[in-house]
Amino acid sequence: MTPALVVARLTVQEASRRRLLLALVIMTLLVVGFSAWGFNKITTVTGSDGSVLPAVQVTLITSQLLIVVTFVYSGVLALSAAVVAGPLISSEVESGLLLSMLARPMRRSEVVIGKWLGLAVLVAIYAAGSALLEIAAVDWATGYVPPHPIELILYVGCEGLALLSLGLLLSTRLSGITGGVIALVAWLMGWVGGVVGDIGVGLQNQAIENVGTISHLILPTDGLWRGAVYAMEPDAVLATLRAAGTIGRANPFSAVDPPPIEFLAWVVVWFAIMLALSIWSFRTREI
Repeated sequence: MTPALVVARLTVQEASRRRLLLALVIMTLLVVGFSAWGFNKITTVTGSDGSVLPAVQVTLITSQLLIVVTFVYSGVLALSAAVVAGPLISSEVESGLLLSMLARPMRRSEVVIGKWLGLAVLVAIYAAGSALLEIAAVDWATGYVPPHPIELILYVGCEGLALLSLGLLLSTRLSGITGGVIALVAWLMGWVGGVVGDIGVGLQNQAIENVGTISHLILPTDGLWRGAVYAMEPDAVLATLRAAGTIGRANPFSAVDPPPIEFLAWVVVWFAIMLALSIWSFRTREI
């Protein structure tokens, strides 16, 4: 087993022993159970004539509520990734643990890559597990399944990986609390930048719209979130949004089109840049 994979395995084991992971799992199960109960109530809503809502209306309401629930999940995932990645390297530098590790035939790049791989596995497992549980709960409660569930899981998972990558980079230079806070604030600012860009779309103001484009390039989390939204929207909602023109596009909880291929290619490059910067920053740091 290569040194990087050894570090990845140790990182997974260490993170698994933390109470944060257990608390995250418990809270996720509670949210899934509560949301399943809430979605089931949609099927019991009656109209003014006393009849239950048509299946089409149930689907539309469910799809929009699922977007809101998924936004909460993405926020929890971003917060968890930022909190865990913030002290990933800095805490071991401060405690002197990395001195004993680097005294062995192990490169600093292998430490960085191993830690990223370890937490990436946990992020992927949580993103996939929580998404599948929520989708199953909604399907049980209302019979609705998002049009593109696999894409939904991939976009939400990549959003968590983006915060993990940023937090790891900050961890090579800053303390755990500082790095985690900066990563979380960056996620919020990225989302706000996307909202500002939406306002520019609605006003047909190119300068304001460019704010959203630039924020997507600096931190692609909001662009990935729009991909997750698109994966959850049924055709009827998409048709309505497209008919509304620019007004339909000016909504942070809607997406008329999937993320362009150019943006997805940039996301891959962005991940490579973050990892390369993390390796360079850790190599040039005195321990």
